Amino acid sequence: MTGSVAVVGAGPAGLVVARWLLSQGFEPTVFERDHVLGGQWAGLPGRSGVWPGMHTNTSRVLTAFSDLEPQSNEVFPSSGEILDYLHRYAQKFELIPRIRFDSRVEHLGRDDGGWLVRHAGAEERFDRVVVASGRFHRSVIPPVAGLNTFSGSVGVSSTFDYRGPESLRDKRVLVAGSAVSALEVAAEVAQLGAARVVVTQRRQRYVLPKFAAGVPSDHRIFTRYGVLANEALPAPEIDRQLKEIVVEAGGSPEQYGAPAPDPSLFAAGVTLSQQHLPLVAEGRIALRPWMTSVAGPTVTFTDGTVEDFDAVVCGTGFELSLPFLSDDVRAVLDLDPAHLDADRYTFHPELPGLALMGMWDQSGGYFVPLELQARWIAYAWGGAITAPTATDQRHAVHAYRARRGLPQKTRMNLVALTFARAAGVEPCLDNWPDLRRALLFGPLAPSCFRLEGPDARSDAPARFARDAAAFGAITSNEPTERERRYWSLVQAAAGP
Repeated sequence: MTGSVAVVGAGPAGLVVARWLLSQGFEPTVFERDHVLGGQWAGLPGRSGVWPGMHTNTSRVLTAFSDLEPQSNEVFPSSGEILDYLHRYAQKFELIPRIRFDSRVEHLGRDDGGWLVRHAGAEERFDRVVVASGRFHRSVIPPVAGLNTFSGSVGVSSTFDYRGPESLRDKRVLVAGSAVSALEVAAEVAQLGAARVVVTQRRQRYVLPKFAAGVPSDHRIFTRYGVLANEALPAPEIDRQLKEIVVEAGGSPEQYGAPAPDPSLFAAGVTLSQQHLPLVAEGRIALRPWMTSVAGPTVTFTDGTVEDFDAVVCGTGFELSLPFLSDDVRAVLDLDPAHLDADRYTFHPELPGLALMGMWDQSGGYFVPLELQARWIAYAWGGAITAPTATDQRHAVHAYRARRGLPQKTRMNLVALTFARAAGVEPCLDNWPDLRRALLFGPLAPSCFRLEGPDARSDAPARFARDAAAFGAITSNEPTERERRYWSLVQAAAGP
C-alpha cells in the first residue's frame, strides 16, 4: 500500500525517512519551517543548538547513513561538514524538490481516515504523516530561587543559544549542568578567554573522553554486545562492565581533582567530553555543587559557598514540544514535556497512519538509529515486513506507560537494535563467522545493518569490516581476554 505522506521537518530524521519512503513507493512531501534543510545542523540562531565551532561527539563512522559515506577525514567532523553531508544525501536521493521550504506546519490532525496539515494558511490532506521535527528545541532553565533576577552583565542563557566564546571573554562564567552540551561549552570558553569558569552540577558524573587509545569511545561502548548483555545479565553486572570500560578509557573524576562520583555508574551517569576533566585538573574549570539561590550577580551553592558571576549558561536539558499537534492527537499520545505514548517511540494503535521520528532521549549518536527507525516505518507501511498489530502496539504502549516517571535517557545501541529487529535487518551472528567479533564488540556502523534483510547489499560485508577496523580496535576475528570473559557470562546466562 502506497500513497501520499507528509513529513514534518527536513533535518536528518525527515531526510532519511523521506528517502526510505520513496524506496517503498510512497510520495513524501517534506515541510520545513526554515529556508534551508539540515534541522539543528543548519545552525540557525534561535532554531539550533549547534554553534559554528562545534564538532560532533560521535565518530564519523556513526554520524552517517548506510547509503552515503562521509567525505571528512576528521574523526569527529565539524558541524559544517555534517550539514554538507546532509545536502549531499538530499541531492543523491533527489529529495530537495520534495521539500517545501519556509513552510511551518501550524496544525496537524486527523481527517476522515487521513491527516490534515495546515501550513501558511493553506490546508492539505495526506494519507499518512511522519513527525520528524526534532526533540531538542525547547531548552529548560532550571527552577532556582532568584535565577530570574540574575543581574550579571551577560545574563542567563541556554547552551542552545550559545554561538561561540566571544561574548564570554574576560567574563566570570557559571555553567549549570553536567550533560555533554554543558561540559563542551565550559571547556570551550575556559580555553578561549573566559576569566573564570565554574560548573555547577547536581551530582558528579563519570566522564568518558571522546577518544581514548586511538579509538573513538562510541566504538567501545555502543556495541551489540552491550545490548545482548543488557538483556541477559543482572543490572549490577552491566553497571560494573560499563564502569570498567569508562574508567579504563578516562580514569575516575576524583583522579583529576573532581568530586568522587557514586560507585554505581548507573546512579552517577556518564557524559562524553574530551577536555573537561583535564581542564578541571589544571584548575581552569572549577566545580561546585548545585545552586540554592541567586541574588543579583551572586550565586549561593548547596555547600554554602558564594560567588559572583557575569554570565550563567544552562545546559540542563530539553522539553518535548510538538505544538502543532491537534488536541485529540496530543491526548491520545498523552504528551507531556518528557513523554509520549508510542510503540517503540514510533507508532500508536489509535493513530493509524502516524509515525514519530527521533522523539526519544539518548546518549550517543542519532544517525544510525534514525535510519533504522525510518526503514522500519517505510517497510511496515510498504509491506516489506509484517507491520506490528494493534494488539502488539497496545502492549508496547502499556509497557512504556509503566516506566513513566523513571529516567528516560537510553543508550544509542539499545535503541538501534530495537529498530533493527523491528525492521528485520539485525544480522545473525552465525551467518557471519568472519565478522563475528566485529558484530559483537565493534561499532554499530550503518553498514552492518545492510548485511541481511530488506535492502541487503553485496558490498556490506567488506564495508562493515573496514568500518570496524577504521581505528584499529577490531583488526582480527580473535577476541581479547576481556571480550571472552564478558561473552562467556552472557552465554552462561542465556543457558543451553
